[in-house]
Amino acid sequence: MGFLESFVDSNARRFLKRKDSDAGEAGRALEELRSSLHNELRTSDGAKRQQQRFCGPVVAMSFNFLVSVGIILINKSVMGKVGFNFPIFLTLIHYAVAWVLMAVFKTLSLLPVSPPSKTTPFSSLFALGVVMSFATGLANTSLQHNSVGFYQMAKIAVTPTIVLSEFVLFRKTISCKKVLALTLVSLGVAVATVTDLQFNFFGACIAAIWIIPSAINKILWSNLQQQGNWTALSLMWKTTPITIFFLLPLMPWLDPPGVLSFKWDQSNTSAVLISALLGFLLQWSGALALGATSATSHVVLGQFKTCVILLGGYVFFNSDPGFVSICGVLAALCGMSIYTSLNLQKSGEVTGKPIPKQSLLAKVNGEERNDMEEKLLNAGV
Repeated sequence: MGFLESFVDSNARRFLKRKDSDAGEAGRALEELRSSLHNELRTSDGAKRQQQRFCGPVVAMSFNFLVSVGIILINKSVMGKVGFNFPIFLTLIHYAVAWVLMAVFKTLSLLPVSPPSKTTPFSSLFALGVVMSFATGLANTSLQHNSVGFYQMAKIAVTPTIVLSEFVLFRKTISCKKVLALTLVSLGVAVATVTDLQFNFFGACIAAIWIIPSAINKILWSNLQQQGNWTALSLMWKTTPITIFFLLPLMPWLDPPGVLSFKWDQSNTSAVLISALLGFLLQWSGALALGATSATSHVVLGQFKTCVILLGGYVFFNSDPGFVSICGVLAALCGMSIYTSLNLQKSGEVTGKPIPKQSLLAKVNGEERNDMEEKLLNAGV
């Protein structure tokens, strides 16, 4: 028995020592990974690499797609069933909640660092904040005074506006094949939604005014992230106060009177806060999508949402949009497929070019982080 006990004790001590060694190695690897990620977020270049690593085009656009469908439905409910008919004030609440959440992130050191101020003039950030206030505020006002179909129709006009604006501002051109694909998308969406059009003169005026700020807003978001090393959250942190400031004077002009007499009970307050949280996610996901793709691709994504909503109602809820609408949806989806294929071809050509030294360095750093993560997995963390 003494021999057996000593043998068991010896094996137990070796087992515990091995586990302690594994735990120590896992702890060191975890600390190295935490330190690496912390250092990455302390620089704008590192934060940008982390955003590109975890939020590529597919992830960002899928995130934006899901949130967009949700907020359209909840905003219609807030302004319809709840009776909160103050779209500008609702937008103001969205941005105020977003700013509070980002302030919490900053307090917890989770907000990415902004690029140096000398790399981006304040005038660019100021212009983005102002344009964003008009684009978002007028979008909610248009959604209140127009049917969903007319609201989506107004979005169609944003596509040629973006193409024209990018040519005027940056001399950016697109191929004839992409023009034809975008034309097919726009015509398909127009045919698909024509049965849901309900004309309202004031709503039509708001929708027409909204088109230009919406196009410029998407262009600036995409350009600043792709050329200025801005991440979505850091750019939101800088521009949100400007947006809030310019939303305040819009309230007396576009919101009806009676905001102070609204019944803020538990049910109504919960609905507005849910809308605000989705508004933050919509702004964040939209910024991620614009940073990962382009302004035009983001508009095509919006039109894809329209097609999915129409087809989803037809397939799952037995709604009957009509044969013409179904043909329009299929034509739009065909155009989107062609446009996506052309973008993938362009991405493949860019990938085939020599990699700059800075990109190689980023790749090496990424491989080192992957090695640390593999150690953690092997250690059982």
